[in-house]
Amino acid sequence: MNWANESIPREFILLGFSDQPWLEFPLFIVFLISYIVTIFGNLTIILVSRLDSKLHTPMYFFLTNLSFLDVCYTTSTVPQMLVNLCSTRKIISYGGCVAQLFMFLALGATECVLLAVMSFDRFVAVCRPLHYSVIMHQRLCFQLAAASWITGFGNSVWLSTLTLQLPLCGPYVIDHFLCEVPALLKLSCVDTTANEAELFFVSVLFHLLPLTLILISYAFIAQAVLRIQSPEGQQKAFGTCGSHLIVVSLFYGTAISMYLQTPSHNSKDRGKMVSLFYGIIAPMLNPLIYTLRNKEVKEAFKRLVARVLNKK
Repeated sequence: MNWANESIPREFILLGFSDQPWLEFPLFIVFLISYIVTIFGNLTIILVSRLDSKLHTPMYFFLTNLSFLDVCYTTSTVPQMLVNLCSTRKIISYGGCVAQLFMFLALGATECVLLAVMSFDRFVAVCRPLHYSVIMHQRLCFQLAAASWITGFGNSVWLSTLTLQLPLCGPYVIDHFLCEVPALLKLSCVDTTANEAELFFVSVLFHLLPLTLILISYAFIAQAVLRIQSPEGQQKAFGTCGSHLIVVSLFYGTAISMYLQTPSHNSKDRGKMVSLFYGIIAPMLNPLIYTLRNKEVKEAFKRLVARVLNKK
């Protein structure tokens, strides 16, 4: 068979939730509200962090990176999902599918590394407070952020290339609401055991390794906090780390349960729900977690609002 003529379709059909049509309108409303909250919440954090000089610290520099990443993360998938939920023909062009696959992989891997970088920042802040400004200098912060983005996008180039080189056989129907690796592997005409092994290796590298570093950081943080004599000091130390721990739990818990299983053992409905959570719900919750639990962000937001009102 000539794979060359078979392997590059013009478009894919994204089934999404079309097998449960009664769900489509409620899901459209939920996704639309989630997307608006995600964009507004994360842009607010970026704006407040940049405009308030008291938040010009490494912690908020990395938080700004995370917020920008989450805006891009949801934008790479949600608009297409909203269009398909309203359409009878639930399609995505081949180019659109490639772009979505690349961005979803790149931003997901970047977030894995960035969350580990943020835990290192919290480790230095709690365990080495007197040397914090010396260790977490501006140049190192930029280098760590750049390394997160470069590593994430480098991983995506490699994994996307391996996936897109596979010959695909029609019908080009993806039983998912987005183009991601496990869903595309199921369309291949050839044995994908090697690709599944590569996906598992990358998942271990980008999920378990950063998570291990995060847990080690928080083990040292917990030891340092327990040595603090005053309850107020302990509460403040836990407060600066609590938001990050919640975000880590939400992101890694769902991502690991999705990618550390081979596509053949991953049920389609479970895969969809897990992807929904870490691709849409988690980016929406991140700004809420950081703002509702963070006194500094709330005070900075109040100062920004007061400044705008005074100008009027």
